[in-house]
Amino acid sequence: MTALPYAFGGPPLRGTRRTVPEDFFVDERLGFEPDGAGEHVFVHIEKRGANTDWIARELAKFAGISPMNVSYSGIKDRHAVTRQTFSVHLPGKAEPDWHTFDSDERRVISARRHSRKLKRGAHKSNAFRIVLRDVAGERADAIVRQIATHGVPNYFGEQRFGRDAANVERALAMFAGRRVQRHERSLLLSAARSELFNRVLAERVTRGNWNKPVDGDVWMLRGTHSIFGPETITDEIARRCAEADIHPTGPLWGEGSLRSAGDVAAIEQAVGEGEPTLTAGLATAGLSQERRSLVLMPEELATEWLADDVLAISFVLNAGAYATVVVREICSTD
Repeated sequence: MTALPYAFGGPPLRGTRRTVPEDFFVDERLGFEPDGAGEHVFVHIEKRGANTDWIARELAKFAGISPMNVSYSGIKDRHAVTRQTFSVHLPGKAEPDWHTFDSDERRVISARRHSRKLKRGAHKSNAFRIVLRDVAGERADAIVRQIATHGVPNYFGEQRFGRDAANVERALAMFAGRRVQRHERSLLLSAARSELFNRVLAERVTRGNWNKPVDGDVWMLRGTHSIFGPETITDEIARRCAEADIHPTGPLWGEGSLRSAGDVAAIEQAVGEGEPTLTAGLATAGLSQERRSLVLMPEELATEWLADDVLAISFVLNAGAYATVVVREICSTD
């Protein structure tokens, strides 16, 4: 996996994360309310030290239905305390007493009917509260202000690449002919795409233009997946970029030509030419060329010293973003 350069010169602090599950808290925000009627029950659960897929299977057993009839929007960290919604399909069936599902690993917060199942990626955002312990170093106020104003590089986090970052090597083996199961194939394709994106973003961080206009940029409107460009860099484009209303994007590799042009296309093509097996494999897999913002803007960013060596960092990220890439700019962690 590519070494990822820092945006602001490196973290001023060092410390330890995830000493206990409560040190990493995530609250999934759907961005909408269940409508109160329908065949699906949205069960809002707090889990501790538990795998999302395991909770889904346990819900299916509890409700007496197939695991195929339980869905969720996103996978949440196991070594954490997390809150998320599960969709349980109960057409024409009475609901069980959901609170009897509670155990040491999980607690039902609420349950409400909805007309449609919960699909992957349907939630709007995640709220994080991360506690770092044994913290030493300089105070981080200045860098926190920079992050609030400019954001951080929107890298894919370490979770995407598997233990010891092995998923990219496994993807290369798959593209070379190794047979894999369908679920593993999807995982490895994502890792390959993420590696190429991170390499492009790392190059632009090194050049100091990851959040600045460059000739040939394709733009994404902040808080959306709406993209436009490339187009001539005007004063208006430069102003909107400086105000973080729009962000430059990088490629999620697939079949077809890059959308970027000019200097940006040259950077992206150089990265692709450096990994021909990955780019060819992704194109052959039938994935379309897509774009992802190079800039991640944490909302509601705040820090609180709980003790002289204990720091809590809280913020909200849109779905698909990684909390670890925010924390790494503030504190290097074990």
